[in-house]
Amino acid sequence: MDKQLTIWVVIGIYAVFMLAVGILYSRRGSDMLSFTVGGRSAGAWISAFSYGTAYFSAVMFIGYSGGSGWSYGLWSVLVGLGNAVFGSLLAWLVLANRTREITRRHQITSMPQLFEKRFQSSGMRIFSCVIIFIFLIPYSASVYKGLTSVCAVILGIDERVCMVIIAIASALLLVLGGYLATLKADFIQGFVMIVGVVALIVLIVRSSQVGGLSSGFSRMAEYMKAHEMAPLPGKAALSLTATLLMTSFGTWGLPQMVHKYYGIRDQKEVKRGVIISTFFALVVAGGGYFIGSLSHLFFGDAMPEGGKDFLVPLMLDSAGLPNILTGVILVLLISASVSTLSSITLTACSTVSMDLVKSFFVKKMEDKNVAMLTRLLCLAFVVMSYLIANYPTPILEMMSYSWGILSGSFLAPYLLSLYWKRLNKAGAWAGMLGGFLTAFLPAALSGFTTPDGPIYACLAMAVSFTLCFLFTGISRALHWKSGEENLAFYEKKAS
Repeated sequence: MDKQLTIWVVIGIYAVFMLAVGILYSRRGSDMLSFTVGGRSAGAWISAFSYGTAYFSAVMFIGYSGGSGWSYGLWSVLVGLGNAVFGSLLAWLVLANRTREITRRHQITSMPQLFEKRFQSSGMRIFSCVIIFIFLIPYSASVYKGLTSVCAVILGIDERVCMVIIAIASALLLVLGGYLATLKADFIQGFVMIVGVVALIVLIVRSSQVGGLSSGFSRMAEYMKAHEMAPLPGKAALSLTATLLMTSFGTWGLPQMVHKYYGIRDQKEVKRGVIISTFFALVVAGGGYFIGSLSHLFFGDAMPEGGKDFLVPLMLDSAGLPNILTGVILVLLISASVSTLSSITLTACSTVSMDLVKSFFVKKMEDKNVAMLTRLLCLAFVVMSYLIANYPTPILEMMSYSWGILSGSFLAPYLLSLYWKRLNKAGAWAGMLGGFLTAFLPAALSGFTTPDGPIYACLAMAVSFTLCFLFTGISRALHWKSGEENLAFYEKKAS
């Protein structure tokens, strides 16, 4: 069996599995509670794998690992380790149970609902809903771009054809089954990702270009020393640190990541999920960035045609992988990407249907009709993501804009809402708007071409926290109406 046929057979098996999962759970997501949070009955393994597969997509494997490895060499592995320690371990310890408990107590199914109930502001609900829907689209588009660069190299087919295939796969899974279907699919896809990454590391390390683990390390160390990458110069060190912080702490404020905590069954499952999610991130993120850190051993100083987005795809193509394993690796990337796309799409579209349409325009809409509207919005979101993906912006920058704007807007008011009872509406609004403008304006003024997206994202998160504290104090001192506290939010008993 030749290479192309072998790869397509493996992909075909995966596609049949995804369709079966969607059909199997198509009848279990007819109401919005099931469609959006799976009835709040998810166990540790499913929740942790769903979190991990939403976290790490082709954007990480292709865009971030390749681009970071080219710019920082072996230092880029620190980003993967940071994702495991700060983006998974610490995030679950700080956010998971508290978020699960509060959202269950108040019957909250989206981040805009949390802001409205915590700060008694319908305007904040509308603002956050609009920001989520608009700025999750470029994130979704970056996932398309990451996966299509691999398909174009390995399968030799047009990138737009790849985008259409991925769009159909993610749309079918969501439209048929909703959150419960994505959870079950993510559980299987998580194992596929772990096996695929481990196999990929072994084969890349054993390739003729690397020549073994010790040889690869020593040769990369020599390269980095000769090219002033050991230690990194000031600007490069700043960019690496910003990338680490944005991809680790930025996830704390992303609505599709926070959404994974809503459906966890109980505190016991949260504790188990901490361990599982951390292990998953260590293997997948650590392995992904390690592979990218070896890119100079394959290409030397010459950037391949297509730029950074094609570094890892060309590494895979030139490493001499067995045909069957090439198919498995491609399925690994498809699995990761479809999981992320499903999480992004579900979060964005359920937010619009519940927090805009039903809450402000058609208040008497039945749950089954809201679920149907959400499915239709999922289709529209997939189409818009496809259109944005054709815009010539590199993967890393496109994702940075999305993460920076969303985390800059939401991380501070969300995190502080979980633990700080004195945070008031004035402080939350100031933090939300200040973080949004700090991340959005530099990107917009550059025509969405600035390479410093991670730096602005980190700055936006810092500005947002500062303004939350500052305006909470000012509004209380000046006795503004928006400076009043909402202690009843924390006193409400579980229903």
